[in-house]
Amino acid sequence: MIGKPINHGNNMKIQSSSGASVVAIDNKIEQAMDLVKSHLMYAVREEVEVLKEQIKELIEKNSQLEQENNLLKTLASPEQLAQFQAQLQTGSPPATTQPQGTTQPPAQPASQGSGPTA
Repeated sequence: MIGKPINHGNNMKIQSSSGASVVAIDNKIEQAMDLVKSHLMYAVREEVEVLKEQIKELIEKNSQLEQENNLLKTLASPEQLAQFQAQLQTGSPPATTQPQGTTQPPAQPASQGSGPTA
């Protein structure tokens, strides 16, 4: 009978160390999950900052394009605006035209008898 309490004590010791190891494993899992969480939060914060910067740049670009669009609207003739609206409605690409007042002179043919004669 003396052996049984020792064995029982050993069993209790094994059970308590097993319980302690389960708690230790749980703590390690919790620490690992916290570490993963902190890494994910850091990555998300970084991505948010990148996206905020992209949004800021896109807002600035949009503002510039709106100003350019308004300027072009004021400089365009009513005929050009009507033509543009018609192209938008039909879905055809805009024709490349030269701005008013910048017509190119016709090409001059090379004159055959313009050189010095012998």
